[in-house]
Amino acid sequence: MPRRSAPSPAEVLSELREPVVPVRELERLGLDRRTIARRCRPGGPWRSLCPGVVKLSNGSVVRDDRQRAALIVAGPDAMLTGLDALHLHGVRTAPSPHGPVHVLVPHDRRRGRWSVVRTERTRRLPVPGARRHPVAPVVRAAVDAARCSRDRDFVRDLFADLLQHGHGTIDELREELAVCSSRGVALPRAVLGEMTAGVRSVAEARARKLVLRSGLPVPRSNVRLTDRRGVLIAVVDFWWPEAGLAWEIDSIEFHLSPEDYARTVRRRAALSRHGVVVVQTLPSDLRRRPAEIVDELRRCHARALAQPRPDVVHLDDAA
Repeated sequence: MPRRSAPSPAEVLSELREPVVPVRELERLGLDRRTIARRCRPGGPWRSLCPGVVKLSNGSVVRDDRQRAALIVAGPDAMLTGLDALHLHGVRTAPSPHGPVHVLVPHDRRRGRWSVVRTERTRRLPVPGARRHPVAPVVRAAVDAARCSRDRDFVRDLFADLLQHGHGTIDELREELAVCSSRGVALPRAVLGEMTAGVRSVAEARARKLVLRSGLPVPRSNVRLTDRRGVLIAVVDFWWPEAGLAWEIDSIEFHLSPEDYARTVRRRAALSRHGVVVVQTLPSDLRRRPAEIVDELRRCHARALAQPRPDVVHLDDAA
């Protein structure tokens, strides 16, 4: 009886319907290891992504291929976390995922060594979200991404975007950092401390650090200013209540789209009409000319103290 020939690449793809598959699935269809290896050679119809995982085409390897391969080698109950999970959750403000795919696995699983995947064992394996692949919840994924970074600005941006776009809250981040692995938590905890103080952007964090070295009184952050009837005038980045001085970081570089700029101009005009002295600073200037900014703040603080207090109410006044 003639030996049955191995299924063709087209037949395999039709049967499995997945672009990335484990070698054991190919063996189940009747292909031996030698045939699989031959088809994965340069110029062949397939590509080997890592030991035991094959891409059923020879095209470019995209991020989705790497995510599938990582989940295959990580084993059952594995799920994506970090930037890969945030991307699949639709958090478009997060950086595009790159490098090894960050995957959570049960704590009792042996951790293999593959270039395509970074496996992290955990005793707190969450219920995966229903996306293209199983993914950790948004806040867990953000904290896991932050723990893998040494870049303070990256963590500031990541957490700020998470909060500003409604993907999580300060309390949720704090709770996750309290119970997560202790590895790499110092930086995200420090950034969360900044945010608890009211800072919501990289620029505001730099500004806060600068003003603490200026010798001026410590200002309040993200303060709501209203008129005497309680009508909102503006929310200012920094506020010196004893002087009636507002410091605004020009947020068009960080927060706003260009079409929102007119709204920013109108808000600052309203502040001036109510007698508020406003200092306006570009985020890039915080790095380029910090000494000049400190001098400007000192001069404006002195000028504000010398004139009548503005006719505005801030949070403490309203209380």
